[in-house]
Amino acid sequence: MKKTIISLIALCCTLSIAAQPAGGFGGFQMPQVKLDTSKEWKDVNYAGDNDPFHTCDIYLPKQKKKSYPVVIHIYGSAWFSNSSKGMADLGTIVNALLDAGYAVVCPNHRSSMDAKWPAQIHDIKAVVRFVRGKAKKYKFDTSFIATSGFSSGGHLASITATTSGTRQATVGTVDIDLEGTVGKYTKKSSAVNAACDWSGPIDLTAMDCGDHMQMGDNSPEDVLLGSKLSEEPDKYLSLSANTYIDKNDPPVIIFHGEKDNVVPCCQGKKFFEALKAAGVKTEATFVPEGGHGMGMYDEANLKKMVNFLNEVRGK
Repeated sequence: MKKTIISLIALCCTLSIAAQPAGGFGGFQMPQVKLDTSKEWKDVNYAGDNDPFHTCDIYLPKQKKKSYPVVIHIYGSAWFSNSSKGMADLGTIVNALLDAGYAVVCPNHRSSMDAKWPAQIHDIKAVVRFVRGKAKKYKFDTSFIATSGFSSGGHLASITATTSGTRQATVGTVDIDLEGTVGKYTKKSSAVNAACDWSGPIDLTAMDCGDHMQMGDNSPEDVLLGSKLSEEPDKYLSLSANTYIDKNDPPVIIFHGEKDNVVPCCQGKKFFEALKAAGVKTEATFVPEGGHGMGMYDEANLKKMVNFLNEVRGK
């Protein structure tokens, strides 16, 4: 596991250095980005406890309105970080959403070192419930709540969508609680209206479906589950967003780079085909020269994301 963590830290540092000041790389975006907002709240605890990994930042668009549709955007970290909300694609995805009139909530969540799966989805669903519970205070229009995320954040955004309305599931030998009891608003719905998947791992039983970097003796999903695919395959199925797809899922838009060597592009393609087969509204953009975040956030793709969300809202 030590080899895995060292490899990931090295990767993240390399990509951070390569990032543009305006936020060209998703996930570990180190330069400070000034957002054009009307109101911001930092380090808001969505769980009602004192844990930093249960905090979020809230941004409202510059244009003042009575309420705003909401996108919850989740950082990527291979599930290893519990405190990267301030580096979550602020200059790219978050900025585009704010410019389009969406309130954006960027949450922290428990890492794979803090707790094993499904703690991470419990945290994100608590964020969705928090948005509903605190709608009046933060001017949230809860008629539209979407999730978005990069890499492992894309995984959490996607699985939030494909498990919308599903509190409990049995996956082979695994009984999994998909809702959890985090926070004060457990009676609120955690369902979402749409999702944006940016380079997310989707089928954790098939991460070798294409060329990708070698993570050492333990992959990030091994660490998250505390297991091995060869030993407990049903656990990996329970971690996979495509396991839960059905015709009632909310619309999902997918972006993935054809040259992604961290999460192979076949993950996005498998997700797209599975959603289509189930009759779920979906769109996908596979960028020929796109890497893992690098080359993915041009104006055209950000506009596709906004247009998709607007279309789902009927705008």
